[in-house]
Amino acid sequence: MAKLRPSGGYRDTASFHTATIIYDATYWFCERFLDSRSRTVDQMVQAARSGRQNIAEGSRAAATSSQTELRLLNTARASLEELLLDYEDYLRQRHHRLWAPDCPEAKAVRAVAKQLKHDPPDPPDPPDLSDQGRWALYSPWLDHADPAIRANALICLINQANYLLDRQIAALEKAFVEEGGYSEQLATARLAERAKKKDRTDQSDPTDPTNLIPNCPNCGKAMVLRTAKKGKTAGSSFWGCSGYPDCKGVVKA
Repeated sequence: MAKLRPSGGYRDTASFHTATIIYDATYWFCERFLDSRSRTVDQMVQAARSGRQNIAEGSRAAATSSQTELRLLNTARASLEELLLDYEDYLRQRHHRLWAPDCPEAKAVRAVAKQLKHDPPDPPDPPDLSDQGRWALYSPWLDHADPAIRANALICLINQANYLLDRQIAALEKAFVEEGGYSEQLATARLAERAKKKDRTDQSDPTDPTNLIPNCPNCGKAMVLRTAKKGKTAGSSFWGCSGYPDCKGVVKA
């Protein structure tokens, strides 16, 4: 039987690729430019690691829990935001210039991402998409002898990763509202399988709790037990049509 919900696949996402570069670059930045005895080193490396690892863990958790996936992606986003502040603090406390978003240096770093997008799909000279190949594209900044250049480039990359995570989180929230979470989708699949069996036989098991599920008063499809997310009835259960969003039939639970 095929999986009800896809999971994994994080190794093909731009957010994971960017977070990997950030993690590696932060490790080497701290190793070279900060006192290894400083607590800041451990905090920065752990924040960079958390950003990467939580993207992976959230992707795997998608198989059984939309809420867990969202929580882990938000954790990744928060960790990278913490790391962003650490790099900004490093520049400010040492009186180094923070690149403006529209300065030539920042634009040059952001332009690298366009080389990795496969646009057009089959370019005549495709970029190397291995971890080493991606690093090589950023190495003029991330391997630079000047720590201020490294820190500014990492700030650009963290902002890119946060933008990508914000889009992922927004898409997941939209899908959760429209399609429900894992338990709701599992119930819908159970109803579909029950309908198939019912087509083959008129007999039904009176002890099966799914026989108590009402049909939609609008279109006749089986309904799914949902939980209101907002409004005056937030937290209460109701029956919603399994054909949502095409049909918005509702029955009180």
